[in-house]
Amino acid sequence: MTVQTFREMLARRPFQPVKITLSSGQSFEIRHPEMALLTRTSLLIGTDVAEDGVPQEFKIVSLLHVASMEPLTNRAA
Repeated sequence: MTVQTFREMLARRPFQPVKITLSSGQSFEIRHPEMALLTRTSLLIGTDVAEDGVPQEFKIVSLLHVASMEPLTNRAA
């Protein structure tokens, strides 16, 4: 995946929640654009989001290892 692909995904309005799957098979859901921060080579993803909307931690994901990005259905979002 390219930086431009992620930039467009995070800027989309209304935001469409997505599921990112890595080459290892591990996956992460990005339900709000503020839960992801893009760098030139990585995506930082907030995880374990509490009721107040603040993530407990974040994962650093290399863009090179993102195998797929798919929209979450309305039912799952």
